[in-house]
Amino acid sequence: MPRHFIIDTDTASDDAVALIMALQWPDVEVDAILVTYGNLPVTTGSTNARYTVELCGKATPVYEGCVKPLLRDVAHAEEYHGPEGMGILGRLFPKRPAAEGHAVPELIRRCQAAPGEITLVTLGPLTNIAAALMIEPRLAEWVKQCYVMGGAANCVGNVTPGAEFNIWCDPEAARIVFHSGMSILMVGWEISRFDAVISEQEMQEIKAFGTDRARFTFDCNARALQYGVEFQAARGLMLPDPITVAIAIDPSLCTRRSWHYVDVACAEELTRGMTVVDELSVTGKRPNIEVCWAIDAPRWKKMLYATLR
Repeated sequence: MPRHFIIDTDTASDDAVALIMALQWPDVEVDAILVTYGNLPVTTGSTNARYTVELCGKATPVYEGCVKPLLRDVAHAEEYHGPEGMGILGRLFPKRPAAEGHAVPELIRRCQAAPGEITLVTLGPLTNIAAALMIEPRLAEWVKQCYVMGGAANCVGNVTPGAEFNIWCDPEAARIVFHSGMSILMVGWEISRFDAVISEQEMQEIKAFGTDRARFTFDCNARALQYGVEFQAARGLMLPDPITVAIAIDPSLCTRRSWHYVDVACAEELTRGMTVVDELSVTGKRPNIEVCWAIDAPRWKKMLYATLR
């Protein structure tokens, strides 16, 4: 029996690879892709998502969602991913249009129709999910499991010293989602660093596959690779979104995980978007988020290879 996923994404370079992994995995059915702002404006992210779906030979519907945060001004990350979010590929031209309807009610409708059956994977700011929860709080109960690529568990941020980009974009939305009661595994961006990085040798091995998916992966991530090496001390290509999808596909890939009380800093400019993990339970508050602390890096790479061959 197939497992059913809905993926919420601000589709730029690493999001596209994450979509490939989910779309290519044999027993996973991606029922819908929801697009939010974040790395790019919604319309650009939608274009990139639809092109990726077609690259994989699928017809998964792509729904466009929230175009800005709940309360704040919108911010994008073209400097990291390139003007169209896809490295050296530039603007893409999918054949299919976006699906009719808005991502938020579509998420509610699909989860209400199949309570306890849908795995939700979020790869961008959490605005779509928070908006859905504000309309229908029971969504938290209907989602089987949510995997959030976002935050940084007691470590360095990637947009400020204390915050990861997705959470920083809309901390109010993240706070709503984190306190909703939904079963959430937080996969911080730091998991994509160090041993999980795709090295130069590994990149050459993947390119040697000679497939459209392998070429697409490195062409669309060319700018992200350059930026990561120059400004984030990366030793290769970091792929936080694909890692999160890989964990959703095979939860045992996360080798160290534990429940904690986690809150999101909203008001303080110095710590805006910081995911504050009470690792030692000093607040005495009930844990609300499961945190991924480590993964099996060699196995994650094997999963990536399997979907790009």
